[in-house]
Amino acid sequence: MKKEPFVTKEQLEEIVKEYPTPFHLYDEKGIRENAQALKEAFSWNKGFKEYFAVKATPNPFLINILKDYGCGCDCSSLTELMLADALHFAGNDIMFSSNTTPAEEFQYADEIGAIINLDDFTHIDFLEKTIGHIPETISCRYNPGGVFKISNSIMDNPGDAKYGFTTEQLFEGFKLLKEKGAKHFGIHAFLASNTVTNDYYPTLARTLFEVAVKLKEETGADIRFINLSGGIGIPYRPEEEPNDIRAIGEGVRKVYEEVLVPAGMGEVAIYAELGRFMMGPYGCLVTKAIHEKHTHKEYIGCDACAVNLMRPAMYGAYHHITVMGKDNSVCDHKYDITGSLCENNDKFAVDRMLPRIDMGDLLVIHDTGAHGFSMGYNYNGKLKSAEILLKEDGSTQLIRRAETPKDYFATFDCFNILKDLKER
Repeated sequence: MKKEPFVTKEQLEEIVKEYPTPFHLYDEKGIRENAQALKEAFSWNKGFKEYFAVKATPNPFLINILKDYGCGCDCSSLTELMLADALHFAGNDIMFSSNTTPAEEFQYADEIGAIINLDDFTHIDFLEKTIGHIPETISCRYNPGGVFKISNSIMDNPGDAKYGFTTEQLFEGFKLLKEKGAKHFGIHAFLASNTVTNDYYPTLARTLFEVAVKLKEETGADIRFINLSGGIGIPYRPEEEPNDIRAIGEGVRKVYEEVLVPAGMGEVAIYAELGRFMMGPYGCLVTKAIHEKHTHKEYIGCDACAVNLMRPAMYGAYHHITVMGKDNSVCDHKYDITGSLCENNDKFAVDRMLPRIDMGDLLVIHDTGAHGFSMGYNYNGKLKSAEILLKEDGSTQLIRRAETPKDYFATFDCFNILKDLKER
């Protein structure tokens, strides 16, 4: 599959006249179409709800687009809870899935009425002591351990993950929570990340549905929802086929009717907390080639760096790169595409075959709409870039301004750097 940018060279040339590179650009049309497709794929389940994983792209303008399609927020920290609350999401439209959770975060989640998804058996007593009660509706995160397989393929290794209750803890936890006042329950699990297969969700669903039936039989718990969490991935590489969300929804429906309906659980709501799938392909990092270096290798230096997109530096993630205006050129030059950090892993691509890159060329780094801007940081004093929305009518909207040196120095109140800092 050929990966093409959602923006043209001509559009970008106009955008950079107003907003200097680097910046993250988002595609409103693509986001809306994808959200509608997800909604339709699970329309067979009356209670279905997508709780968007805020950590993927914590921008209120983008989250409000998803809100138009009935999405809620999946939060994992105090500030994410505050963002969801500020956007006027109702309490039960917020799922709080955290781990090693500070007391004040449980307190805030309870105050705004968020559904709390407990990560550990010991958190039951901790939560009760922290907020003085156990909420009537509560969820528990399940980790069956071992490896998670689809057919003969190992998808991930839950046994090495720090998250969730063991099977035994889950059953004991439901019993204990009932004793402490819980009346309605949810089950959650995240067993594999960024899967590019239509079989992941149905296979995960079967695991959770079968556990839910046993939990109901053995504990008498009123299970209201089953949260399939995230894990539906995107095709970062051109040779990968994208997931078919409608096929995935139909696969989950078949398992639902096979396992839950005969057990008298045909009213259980299905939840998701997709982040990457909802936003990943609909964002890109736009950067400009500003240096070339000819030493032991051929290097192209960009005005973006790992501060703007750290996935390649962090774990060698692949992000496709388009040299704008040279889509049909022969990829006969081998480059490392680098940023300017004082770290040798600050590379967006290594030994990547691309068309000849000239200074001033605009490069589009694909699939940064999730875990792109949000994973940014300020190493070397580098500043985070702007975020821009390409609207359906072709216009643009600044949805987060670029950081300035004043932002960087703002927390040095005791040193008073800002007093003498020149306007920039």
